Amino acid sequence: MKRKTYFSVFFVVILLGFSAYLDSPYSFLNKDYAYSNEQPVQALPAAVEPSTDVPDTEERLVKREKKDGFILETYEEYEVFKDKDGHILKSEPTGQTDTLKYWDYSKSKGISKDR
Repeated sequence: MKRKTYFSVFFVVILLGFSAYLDSPYSFLNKDYAYSNEQPVQALPAAVEPSTDVPDTEERLVKREKKDGFILETYEEYEVFKDKDGHILKSEPTGQTDTLKYWDYSKSKGISKDR
């Protein structure tokens, strides 16, 4: 029993050591990815401004109705073009709609309609 326990502990230590080696930058798996202090770091320039030609998309509520104890909300996606100051230049619908359906809790017992 004692010999089996020592063997198990020895095996676990060897396994952990081998997995640590494989995870290190000196491993044969990571030899293509390891960098030394002599190699320059490649970085992206920090002064890159995002393009203002690309529109943002946002969804706007088009219709809300109650049906069979549920509330159905329909949203339509719009492309919003903004200038560099963030003012909206134009807004165009894309024709894509999403519908959300959720339970109308205002009809449940004990909940007032004022909420």
